[in-house]
Amino acid sequence: MTAHDPHDGRAGSLVAQALGDALGFLVEGHAPDVCAPYASEVFSSDDPPARRRWGFAFGQYSDDTQLARELALSLASTRTFVPEDFSARVAGLFANETIVGRGRATEAAARRIIAGVPWDRAGEPSPSAGNGAAMRAGPVGFLSVSRDQMIRIADDSARVTHLDMRSRAAAVLVALVVSHAIRHGPTVCSPAWFDALARAVDAQDARLASGIRKMREWVGADPVAVADEITRWSQPPLGAAHGFELWHGISPFATASVLYALFAYVRAPAEPEEVLRVAVAVGGDVDTTAAMAGAMVGAAVGLGGLTPRLSRWAQLLNDQGAFGLDDLVTVARAVE
Repeated sequence: MTAHDPHDGRAGSLVAQALGDALGFLVEGHAPDVCAPYASEVFSSDDPPARRRWGFAFGQYSDDTQLARELALSLASTRTFVPEDFSARVAGLFANETIVGRGRATEAAARRIIAGVPWDRAGEPSPSAGNGAAMRAGPVGFLSVSRDQMIRIADDSARVTHLDMRSRAAAVLVALVVSHAIRHGPTVCSPAWFDALARAVDAQDARLASGIRKMREWVGADPVAVADEITRWSQPPLGAAHGFELWHGISPFATASVLYALFAYVRAPAEPEEVLRVAVAVGGDVDTTAAMAGAMVGAAVGLGGLTPRLSRWAQLLNDQGAFGLDDLVTVARAVE
């Protein structure tokens, strides 16, 4: 299969997301001075990382991929987006205590859904503006629908847990990038493509739209300098429950983290190891940053385009002993 086969692109997207998530999960929250050496060491060895977190060895993915998987399962089951179905799946992960790591907004929304609040009123309101909706939005890009429909579905899927426009715009961005990558492979991103992406999110987050247009300036720059500039330039809200200003590296602020994930992808769209390395090395909320970047580059190169090292490591993917590689591939390919 080639990178232009949609089934291969869908599978590659979900699997590479899980790989980025699993790699970043082991050092989530650490500063760049921990994450950068870790990322370099990881990709200089054929062996998977030896670190453990919360008793989990490498291969366990976190809520980023758990929620993306549940969205893919919902889309495959209903053949469209049915918010009641997806919201019940989100609530189930929390009700069953099978969630691994948990975002504040997503947990608050899930608890409301469990208590009987309708999905369209359960989402965490502004000023909460985390990346919990964007991290799971990749499977929306698997759908064979019009661009306008995709934007609407990405927005609705985000509203289940996040009502802030910045969080919703970030989800739209991830879905559109994944969709383009599935259909066109690892193409060089043109000015017209950046402009089209920016227009798609401008009404919800003008700052994100401006950042997408600035990406052409950032793409050739040093990743450390870009991370610093994106963090300052994106203007994260101060004093939020997430403590965005306290993170070292890229925080969970939706605008900053999705911009950095896009940066990691567009600088090397045909090189999944490089994309994941740059996404993890930045420090901060690296499981989510690498999950989003992985969803993009996996969609572009497809499952068959993963390097031999990543393909071997993908065999270790699991969610507490279940939902391994074969399951993720089956789920992704079932979305049409």
